[in-house]
Amino acid sequence: MASITLQGDTIETVGELPTPGSQAPAFNLPNTSLENTALADFAGKTLILNIYPSIDTGVCAQSTRQFNQRAGEKDVTVINISADLPFAHGRFCSAEGLDNVTNLSVFRDPEFGNDYGVTITTGPLQGLLSRAVVVIRNGEVIYTEQVPEIAQEPNYEAAIEAATST
Repeated sequence: MASITLQGDTIETVGELPTPGSQAPAFNLPNTSLENTALADFAGKTLILNIYPSIDTGVCAQSTRQFNQRAGEKDVTVINISADLPFAHGRFCSAEGLDNVTNLSVFRDPEFGNDYGVTITTGPLQGLLSRAVVVIRNGEVIYTEQVPEIAQEPNYEAAIEAATST
């Protein structure tokens, strides 16, 4: 389990992020059209999984904007994953004009959080996902970041660097 903080108070997750060098756990999650999208659907692409608690918070919204902008400049697919309903993701991205990201929800499959070690198990956000980044290339995890404080943004530069290095 990972110990992280929420405004300085310690909270815990169900496990640890997958280890770089390991195979990425499979997933099959609904997108904003309520169609299931699997990890296998992105075969041959480099992915940045931008995992967070809720699009309706400032830091989560900012990470979506930042990765949308940076992904548009690189050959990288960004997938935002949270417990939000697909409608919330669609509403936000539509209002913001964001089209360089894919949005998936764990509302039908909470096992994603267990498989990736990001389900929060204690504190007021219990049941939501922690803020984390996982970069996947050819089905292999090549970079991870468990953001230590929920209110902190991820290290965009490190994620993009990992995703674009050969």
